[in-house]
Amino acid sequence: MTPLRKRMLEDMQIRNLSPHTIDGYLRYVAQFAKYFNTSPELLGPEHIRTYLLHLLNQQVDVSILTQTVCGLRFLYEKTLHRPWTVEYIPFPKRPKTLPVVLSRDEVQRVIRASRHLKHRVILATLYTTGVRVSELARLQGTDIDSGRMVVVVRQGKGKKDRQVGLSTDLLPLLRRYWELYVRRESGLV
Repeated sequence: MTPLRKRMLEDMQIRNLSPHTIDGYLRYVAQFAKYFNTSPELLGPEHIRTYLLHLLNQQVDVSILTQTVCGLRFLYEKTLHRPWTVEYIPFPKRPKTLPVVLSRDEVQRVIRASRHLKHRVILATLYTTGVRVSELARLQGTDIDSGRMVVVVRQGKGKKDRQVGLSTDLLPLLRRYWELYVRRESGLV
């Protein structure tokens, strides 16, 4: 690991960035350096512009362009302490398209199509609460507050806690899952 890469990694860890963000920033900065076969310390705004045009010509996804800009911005501003001139290196615009929205009937058919209760609970919870998969994986039984009809999401994206509504249709499904799997596995039955 080069000293610059190590320094950038430490700077991101000090700022408590998520492991996924750290991996992405390091990867995109490494690809930038590899493209020019030079340390990013020796490169500047014109090199960044040239590299972004290269990525555009490769027709990479807008999210990769954005993450590349974010990674380079972090490197130059935080690690190298160089000013970042936004006019020179703008964030790419993301096309604004409408999402595909399933009808209630279609959603119910997808959820019911799952034969295994655990899979049905996963699909129903994701759909009705809108939590991310990583947030769902960390949910505990104590995070379900049926009295107030909320689900407490702890340390979600950006390491933030939040509450989301608990559907009256989801609650019986969660209770059935709890009875069949969680209580038995924990020896509470």
